[in-house]
Amino acid sequence: MTTTTPARQVDPAEHAYASELAFLAAYDGGPRPPGWRLTPRAVVTFITGSDGRELELAKEDRRDGLPNKLAVPAKFVGERALVERCVVTLAGERGLLLVGEPGTAKSMLSELLSAAVCGSSELVVQGTAGTTEDQLRYGWNYALLLAHGPSSEALVPSPILSAMRTGAVARVEEITRCLPEVQDALVSLLSDRRIAVPELAGTDGATVHAAPGFTLIATANLRDRGVSEMSAALKRRFNFETVGPIGDLAAETALVGKQARAALERVKAPFAVDDAVLEALVTAFRDLREGRSVEGWDVERPSTVMSTAEAVAVATSLGLAQAYFPGDRDVLSLLPGHLLGVVRKDDPADGAKLLGYWDGAVRRRAEDGARLWRRLWELRDVLGG
Repeated sequence: MTTTTPARQVDPAEHAYASELAFLAAYDGGPRPPGWRLTPRAVVTFITGSDGRELELAKEDRRDGLPNKLAVPAKFVGERALVERCVVTLAGERGLLLVGEPGTAKSMLSELLSAAVCGSSELVVQGTAGTTEDQLRYGWNYALLLAHGPSSEALVPSPILSAMRTGAVARVEEITRCLPEVQDALVSLLSDRRIAVPELAGTDGATVHAAPGFTLIATANLRDRGVSEMSAALKRRFNFETVGPIGDLAAETALVGKQARAALERVKAPFAVDDAVLEALVTAFRDLREGRSVEGWDVERPSTVMSTAEAVAVATSLGLAQAYFPGDRDVLSLLPGHLLGVVRKDDPADGAKLLGYWDGAVRRRAEDGARLWRRLWELRDVLGG
């Protein structure tokens, strides 16, 4: 009987980029920290790309199943120096905390880092108000516990404990969503690099020591400050790196288009949104995010974070509308309504701020003769003002 692997909406990074990771492992044979699959330099190249250059394997490193040459595409749009600092932190087996506004690709960066370093990005705990200390340390199979008492077989390791045993990278998403007493379970773990299991006292399993290579990547949204503020003791055990919005309009537009196209490819639909529409979408997001237009005009910022991730969601929706309802309407006419939906997420009253943007920046661009912006100005009534 033949079995097939079920289709996935999204592959983990180590599966999606398996061929690149194998190529880079063969390409760079330099020194590697304990437990690492790639050299630190190769990890940075995997994430930031090879700048369009084709990397070529030495003759002695060539093998079946690998290309002899490969240009590695960038997967994270941001400063190379930021990625290098992250890699250095992990190479020193120190905790790494990625902070920033929502939608700045912190989770994606942590996934790429862990996939490149240890070959697995799936040892992850999602932080919430309901996350328990057991989810960070260990729990029990209660059927075995009741039948045979505490034993190594009855212990259910957390993703962090599994990473400690194997010398891998564990991830904690949205760490500041966890309650302070839960967060503090990480303090001794990151200091002593071991977890005590008092229920197994007197046995070999009473203490789990971290294998070489173990470290932890956590993420936190700046908007969550004050939800469950990290203790000073826990902060000292992490190196903080801030992941900011993409600084360049063209780079952000290209990324939004690339990710929206990939989303439509997953549902086998063509992506037919014009590049000019994408640029207008990203321009509006950037203006509203920064509180200032590209021309230098003041813009009132909404409460919602106008992130790149939100822009990708809007671009995907425009692409789906174009694919499934072709010819029904001009795709540009859908943009104001989608922008209104994003702007009103945190505060419905912020719809007035988007209307103010239309009466300011959009109107002035229309008056300057930009045809696309004239069309957007004509769609002002969609905003309900």
